[in-house]
Amino acid sequence: MHRVTQHTIFCLKTNSGWHILQFMASPIAEEQHLTAHAACVMVFNVSDPSGASGLAADVSTIASVGAHALPIVTGAYARDTAEIFDHFSFDEEAVSEQARAVLEDVPVQVIKIGFVGSPDNLGVVAGIASDYPDTPLIAYMPDLSWWDEIQIDLYQEAFKELILPQTTVLIGNHSTLWRWLLPDWSTQSPPGAQNIAHAAHELGVPYTLVTGIPLPDQFIDNVLASPLTVLASEKFERFEAMFIGAGDTLSAAFAALLASGDDLSESFTEALSYLDRCLEGGFRPGMGHVIPDRLFWAQPDEAPASDSSQAASDPSSNFLANLEFPPNDTKH
Repeated sequence: MHRVTQHTIFCLKTNSGWHILQFMASPIAEEQHLTAHAACVMVFNVSDPSGASGLAADVSTIASVGAHALPIVTGAYARDTAEIFDHFSFDEEAVSEQARAVLEDVPVQVIKIGFVGSPDNLGVVAGIASDYPDTPLIAYMPDLSWWDEIQIDLYQEAFKELILPQTTVLIGNHSTLWRWLLPDWSTQSPPGAQNIAHAAHELGVPYTLVTGIPLPDQFIDNVLASPLTVLASEKFERFEAMFIGAGDTLSAAFAALLASGDDLSESFTEALSYLDRCLEGGFRPGMGHVIPDRLFWAQPDEAPASDSSQAASDPSSNFLANLEFPPNDTKH
């Protein structure tokens, strides 16, 4: 039997940016690889055929930041890159059987919830989470304005009752969380992150990550808060482009980084840094909105003309350069 030598390519983030690295695995490294593995994140989310959000965003993001996704399909969108036309929910038994099967086999470090389609499916996820009380639960509440108003109310009420009491970190856009958790807010100025965190805490959530808080001069703030304090905040300049899938991307990155051993503040900072690079490299695959480039680090760097002869003599240096990628179409 001949040992096959493996060349491994992976992404590394340093202070100077994200880099592609390649190395040849030694026999010892190969043996260690058999026992070591990436942290595992179980994600409950919907299938999105446009690749913009849902499980497509979860899986590519979690892999990109170095963890392993265990995707549980809760239903499917009928959508393109511009809008959602319909949603088809799986029944709760189908969701439960998927999750229970893999949980009996694979240890899970973090559970992440996206859009699961129905109150019944929220009940399934809540039941599973209650069986693993020591596993952090990251809950993302997306914008549901495309849905029927009655369905939204039923879903969000079930989320409050079943999911939030078990949630470690709630993630959502400022506007979405404000209208959901503080529907009777009457003050002229909008609620701050701590106001929203306090409302979430009353439902059992210790930490809330609020994104997209409007600031002057085309900036937005993103805040990780408890009712008593702001743990971390990051301000970014607003992109001109209309994105879809940013919330799923951020929440999946946060969950994966937490699963990999980062603390809450580190996960917050690194996940936002990752999302910012994804948005900066965003592309428009269709006629609708821009999608975050979750594999931005795999894009080939433009080599100086003087290095072309050296690159030609090194076949491994052309591996990524020879791959064709769609051009970016993001307005900044």
